[in-house]
Amino acid sequence: MTGNKIYFVDVTNRDGVQTSRLGLAKLQKTMINVLLNDMGITQSEFGFPNTRHEINYLNANLELVDRGIIAKTKLSGWMRGLVSDVYESFQNVPRLQHVNLSVSTSDQMIQGKFRGNKSKDDIISQMTQAVEAALSCGALTVGVNAEDASRTDEEFLIRFAKAAKDHGAHRIRYCDTLGYDDPHTTYNRIYNLAKSVGLPVELHYHNDLGMAAANSVMGAKAAIDGGVDAYINTAVNGMGERAGNADLISCLLAILKSSGFSGKYQIDPNIDLCMAWTLAKYTAYAFDVPIPINQPAVGNNAFAHESGIHADGALKDRRNYELYDYEELGRGEPEIVETGRLITVGEYGGIKGFRNVYEKLELEFHDEDEARNILELARYANVHTQRPLLDNELRFIYKYPDIAAKLMTVTPYYVPVGALKQRIERAQATVKNLQNQQEQQSTKEAQV
Repeated sequence: MTGNKIYFVDVTNRDGVQTSRLGLAKLQKTMINVLLNDMGITQSEFGFPNTRHEINYLNANLELVDRGIIAKTKLSGWMRGLVSDVYESFQNVPRLQHVNLSVSTSDQMIQGKFRGNKSKDDIISQMTQAVEAALSCGALTVGVNAEDASRTDEEFLIRFAKAAKDHGAHRIRYCDTLGYDDPHTTYNRIYNLAKSVGLPVELHYHNDLGMAAANSVMGAKAAIDGGVDAYINTAVNGMGERAGNADLISCLLAILKSSGFSGKYQIDPNIDLCMAWTLAKYTAYAFDVPIPINQPAVGNNAFAHESGIHADGALKDRRNYELYDYEELGRGEPEIVETGRLITVGEYGGIKGFRNVYEKLELEFHDEDEARNILELARYANVHTQRPLLDNELRFIYKYPDIAAKLMTVTPYYVPVGALKQRIERAQATVKNLQNQQEQQSTKEAQV
């Protein structure tokens, strides 16, 4: 067994939330980070430091790191590979320590996005300056993303990666942005990249052709065989743009259980599969996207047997028809579903019902002020998520009320200039004129 390892960088909170027509509230993103940490996932790409509505959330999550609540999972920010983006990111989130810088590298994107205004040398120069800027701001790890790497000329991709390494980057991210690769081409390209550059490789695969998980594990195999560590990018339940990203649990199981990987390749030793069921269920609830019935490991039918031959075989010896145990995933415990009276916490909830809910969670308030403060936060949380609050969310609010308050606080960027400023000033002037006219009319009527 090789000494190099396969690590996991989950991108649910960055790429997953870019899923069209879906999204997560900041509290929900935070709960996913906490659950990823509980599972021991190596890293969570937790958001966009350049996006203003993310700033409080990002800083609040780094406070959870400071307090030891998120201790196993590193939190990394994503930004474009531009010096200006790097400086703005560290200004917004000063304690940021791990970053990924993204630059398009394929001929298609250089021409199609930049309209021929940038050469390949310009792309490399832009990237290396951004790497140096991130290191100067105190980044402990810097990953460089080659966007559309799967359609990038291999010779240029290697030159790009070598330049990143020479300027201090710690990893190169191979982005199969359109899900274009297949397992065979994935292995060959990643192996050549790893051998030629000697830099750990991140594998970022989309599922447009249904091969994201297969490509991810073959890319990891190629990186390890090429003598470097591998970092598989995943999303919980395969969420992400278009057809989604590689599914976290599918990739984990493929490496731990499949014939070509089991016992041959090492994963991050901190990872514990027992949290898989809890993480998948919560993420499905937060996105309001049910887990497909046939989803590997966590779908409702993953361990269901109906046909006579299968049922008989599974009852005699589970290994006849089950490759792995549901207990390994944290499944199998009975789940209580209320069928009678149910008291919930929401934006219009009162103190009596609220106390009843928290009593069932075995959480006590020391005085009335504490209870009413937490109630107010729970109300805001319901407005914030627009979903009924779950037990783990209610516990989080109780334990970390100051963090919860910060997560739910968003100050809109609103400084009107130009045409917008003129439009608002005209509207305000119209209102002012109407008010003056009404006052004059009232004065006349009073005189009469």
